Amino acid sequence: MAAGTSNYWEDLRKQARQLENELDLKLVSFSKLCTSYSHSSARDGRRDRYSSDTTPLLNGSSQDRMFETMAIEIEQLLARLTGVNDKMAEYTNSAGVPSLNAALMHTLQRHRDILQDYTHEFHKTKANFMAIRERENLMGSVRKDIESYKSGSGVNNRRTELFLKEHDHLRNSDRLIEETISIAMATKENMTSQRGMLKSIQSKMNTLATLFWVGREIQDY
Repeated sequence: MAAGTSNYWEDLRKQARQLENELDLKLVSFSKLCTSYSHSSARDGRRDRYSSDTTPLLNGSSQDRMFETMAIEIEQLLARLTGVNDKMAEYTNSAGVPSLNAALMHTLQRHRDILQDYTHEFHKTKANFMAIRERENLMGSVRKDIESYKSGSGVNNRRTELFLKEHDHLRNSDRLIEETISIAMATKENMTSQRGMLKSIQSKMNTLATLFWVGREIQDY
């Protein structure tokens, strides 16, 4: 392989690793933003019962802008990393040394797997954020309707109190459902890992059994 083409490949790998590192940091911050949005919305909901302060709305708007900005930045990084991976694929297809093709393809596949993982994580986090925001907007609308009703009637009757309690119950149920889903996903991953180990053990046992019977047949012969 010529030195020029070798340097080209190494330059592509360097670009890929740099973009992967940037994406890793961006996705961590993106996930934290989603989590903080959920927690701040819960705190704002509790404050809204006792105050008409509009500061929580400004905070939510600021987080929405941060979400949009970070989502665009991550999408741009993913697009750039996809372009680098495509150039690496073109290089492996045109490389003139067959003995190195396997090693190049293995490296390319690792970078493709990383890109796929980052893309999946981004879309998952983005979908979670959108769901949380939609739910919080809906519940915020309900809170405003309740406050409007209380202000108009001037009576804090039993029905309103029960409605507020039911509202809290629904929010707690959503949180429990999310925790249950997380536990289920972790359990699934653990079972998949154990299943792989069992298949490996079974394969080795079958091999030993085959060798044992072959040895017996040779002795009998």
